[in-house]
Amino acid sequence: MSLVEEAKRIAPMLAANAAEDDELRRLSDSTWKLLLDGGFLRSLQPARFGGGEVSLVEFVDATIEISRASPSAGWVAGVIGVHPWQLGLFTEKAQQEMWRDDPATMHSSSYNPTGKAEKVAGGYKLSGRWSFSTGCDHCRGVMLGAISGTREIAGNQVRDFRSFLLMRDQYRIEDNWHVAGLRGTGSKDITVEETFVPEYRTQSHLDYAMNASLPGQDLNKGPLFRLPWSVVFNMAIAASALGSARGFVDAWIGGKRDRKLNSGGRAADDSLIQNRLAEALWYLDATVSRVRADAIELRQMAEAHEAVSMQQRAQMRWNMNRGCDLIGQAVTDLFRAASGRAIFLDHPLQRRFQDMQAALAHAYLVPDPLAKAVGGMILGATKQEMVL
Repeated sequence: MSLVEEAKRIAPMLAANAAEDDELRRLSDSTWKLLLDGGFLRSLQPARFGGGEVSLVEFVDATIEISRASPSAGWVAGVIGVHPWQLGLFTEKAQQEMWRDDPATMHSSSYNPTGKAEKVAGGYKLSGRWSFSTGCDHCRGVMLGAISGTREIAGNQVRDFRSFLLMRDQYRIEDNWHVAGLRGTGSKDITVEETFVPEYRTQSHLDYAMNASLPGQDLNKGPLFRLPWSVVFNMAIAASALGSARGFVDAWIGGKRDRKLNSGGRAADDSLIQNRLAEALWYLDATVSRVRADAIELRQMAEAHEAVSMQQRAQMRWNMNRGCDLIGQAVTDLFRAASGRAIFLDHPLQRRFQDMQAALAHAYLVPDPLAKAVGGMILGATKQEMVL
C-alpha cells in the first residue's frame, strides 16, 4: 500500500482524534502511533535504517492527504518527516547515536537562530531559547538552528547558519503552547542551558546552499539525499498548508449545499458564491500541480547528479509560497461567505480557519523574500541574497 493510500485509510481516525489532539495541545499517543506505524514519520529516513526513502513527491502527496483530514497531524507529519532525511546527511556517528538502539526514534526542530553557538575545541557550546518545536513531546532529540561566526562565500562574509543535533538530556521543553491554530502540534519552546554539541552533530546550511559534499551522501547514496534542504523543508510545510486548505474547502462545501440565503434562494445557486469556490479550487489545484512538478524535477536532477542552482531554489520556493498565499486569501473569502455562525468556536469551519492562519504565519511560507530573490536574479540585481 502506498503512503497516499494509507493516508486515506487512516483519515477518518485522524479526523476523529483531532478534538482530543487540540485539547491536549499535542498529538495524542494514538495519533502519533497512526503516523509512525503508517510510515509517514519515517518516509524520508534512509532505507538502511528501515526507513521508507520514498520519493519527495510521494511524501508531498501523503502529507497533503493527512492534513486534509487533520491539519495538526499533517503539520507534524510534514515537519517531523523531514528530520530523518536531514539526519541522513550527517556523519555515520550522528546517525548511529540517534537510531542504533531504535531506528524509529524521532527528533523535533527549531531552526530560527534565536540561541547562541560558540565554537570550542571539538565542537560548539550551545545555549538559549528556541520556539515552535513541533511534535517535541514525542521526540528524543532536537535539531536547533544557530549562527556561529561567518564564512567567506564568493568574496563576501556570510553568517554561518548551522543545525545542531541535541539529545533529550541536553534540553528542556517549556509547556507554553497555548494558541488558536494548529493547537494539536505541540510546538513548544526548547530551552538549553550551556551544553556541548560535538562537531559531528552539526552541519552548516551554507554547505547545503553551495551543494557541498556531505558525509551522509557517501552512506545514503540514493537521489533523495542530493536534494536541497531549503526546498525540501519548505515543501513539507507547504504540503501541510495545502492539505489543510483542501480540508477547509471540503467542510465549506458540505455546509453550503443546503444552506438558504436571506433572500430565500439557495446558496448553491448564488453566482458570487459559486465564483469564490471555483477560484479557491483553481488556486489549490494549480499550486498542488506546481509543487508536484517541482518535486519531480528535483528528483530527475538528483538522478542526473545535476546541482540545483540558487535561482532554481528561489523559483521553486516562490512557486509554493505564492500559491499558499493566494489560497490563504481564497480561504478567507470563503470564510467570510460562510454562515454568521462560523464565528462560534464550535463551528466546523472555525478550527479549520484558525489552523490555516497558523500555517501561513510560518516564516518559511512568507512569499515576499522569495519574490525579491527571484526578481533580483532574473534582473541581474547588483546585490543578491543567498537562498538558504
